[in-house]
Amino acid sequence: MTARIIVALDYADAAQAIHLAQRLDPTRCRLKVGKELFTASGPVVVERLQAMGFAVFLDLKFHDIPQTVARASRAAARLGVWMMNLHASGGGRMMAAAREAIDQESHHPLLIAVTVLTSMDEEGLREIGVFTSPLSQVHRLANLAAHSGMDGVVCSAQEAAVLRQAHPQLLLVTPGIRPAHSAADDQRRILTPAQALRAGADHLVIGRPITAAADPAGALADILAEMDRASAGGG
Repeated sequence: MTARIIVALDYADAAQAIHLAQRLDPTRCRLKVGKELFTASGPVVVERLQAMGFAVFLDLKFHDIPQTVARASRAAARLGVWMMNLHASGGGRMMAAAREAIDQESHHPLLIAVTVLTSMDEEGLREIGVFTSPLSQVHRLANLAAHSGMDGVVCSAQEAAVLRQAHPQLLLVTPGIRPAHSAADDQRRILTPAQALRAGADHLVIGRPITAAADPAGALADILAEMDRASAGGG
């Protein structure tokens, strides 16, 4: 169960992210650096968090022509991150190029593919010309990711059970995780930590229920206890 939670550092600057990280234990969680924080602070924030002992998930969701994504993936590998991601909707050639680029480096981050964003529902998919259910689209993109050499996929916990059966070798990283007492915020396809574990998720991305808590370490401990109960069959 160690470090299966990835705490989302959705902050506007490095100072806030570092302050939060100082209140957490790197043996009990990993940290996610996303677009806002990385754009504001650059690689230095990743380096500082890693120096504190944290494994970092670089959540930049690369989506571009294959050569550009390959070069960006190589740069992320050289930064020493634990995990990074790209959009499966960029296609098989793009994903394969990223895989090849990372495999040529001395450090190999886990490379995972985003399927359908947890903010998207069926109506949102229709707006971009995808006339199928989120589950069908997730399944299609996960198949493509598996065939393109990805280590795992990002999916809603609601789709995790189907993907765990179809692709037992893939890591399943699930955002949109909210403890029962928390607000859904801008997520649409959400589950509790216990539900996500039972569905087969490997890593749970959790942000505001921890980062906005008066006691982040205490909030993390409560969620870990819930996960322990779920793993024992009592949650």
